[in-house]
Amino acid sequence: MCSLFGLIDYKGVLNSRAKNHILNTLARICEARGTDATGIAYHSGGKLCIYKRPLPAHRVKFRVPPDVKVVMGHTRMTTQGNAKFTQNNHPFRGQLEHAQFALAHNGVLWNDRTLRITENLPQTSIETDSYIAVQLLEKYKALDFQSLKGMAEKVEGSFVFTVLDSEDTVWLVKGNNPLAIFCYDGFLLYASTEALLMQAEYRLRLYHISKIGAEEGEILRIDRKGEVTRGSFIPQNSYRHFWRQYPYGMPLWDEPELTGQDDLLDAAKAIGVSEADVQILLDYGCEPEEIEELLYEPELLRDILGTLRYSYI
Repeated sequence: MCSLFGLIDYKGVLNSRAKNHILNTLARICEARGTDATGIAYHSGGKLCIYKRPLPAHRVKFRVPPDVKVVMGHTRMTTQGNAKFTQNNHPFRGQLEHAQFALAHNGVLWNDRTLRITENLPQTSIETDSYIAVQLLEKYKALDFQSLKGMAEKVEGSFVFTVLDSEDTVWLVKGNNPLAIFCYDGFLLYASTEALLMQAEYRLRLYHISKIGAEEGEILRIDRKGEVTRGSFIPQNSYRHFWRQYPYGMPLWDEPELTGQDDLLDAAKAIGVSEADVQILLDYGCEPEEIEELLYEPELLRDILGTLRYSYI
């Protein structure tokens, strides 16, 4: 479990201080999904800059230059590749013929070693499974819907990829991992879950005006002007790796169980949160899994519910 996060100031409404405050706040909230390393990528002075450290976000201070409009970030929980070696951490740098790009990944890929052989990709000292996506895009010598589709249909595992190209366009490749995008007046923020963005909103005193949805199998292209275009790919599932979806001893057959919402209501009642409060969060657009995360942070949950109740009056 890692977290992606980022900012696109498509109308140039944020000054340097505001951007840095938002980025540092969002990164520290996303630390809940990964404390092994933190990194960002952005363009300044016409160059791709990647700043990453093998540290949790609260120990990293981001200061992006005033000309930066788009930032792509990542907080890492290590699954493969020692985080103490910075080259193993996200974002990764990729090289096309005339331009560079940065890539970050949330999830776990299962067939990276196999792909390096079958696709005849060069060996590398980078140990992280995610780097195979960079190598595939470099092999295709392009960064567009077609090349991202080709990459996404070759990798097996759980993923959302974010890619920052030389034109300050952010590409989001949505596999079966979560992704949330909130729009504000002139800029947008994204993170791996809505619960993370809601926490950021509370701390930053923001309130989003809309959301951009993304389904599994979609590729979103968000340019520096905030315009969104979409492509698609067919997610791959490998029978050889089906067992990774089930912890040891879990039955593979369906068992009768409560619905997700029933389970959520039972959990909420156990800690004194009413069904009406859960419904407020559902109406706001939270997924049951995100509400469950909030149940374990009662102070934040109370503050968010207070804000939402006031906004509904």
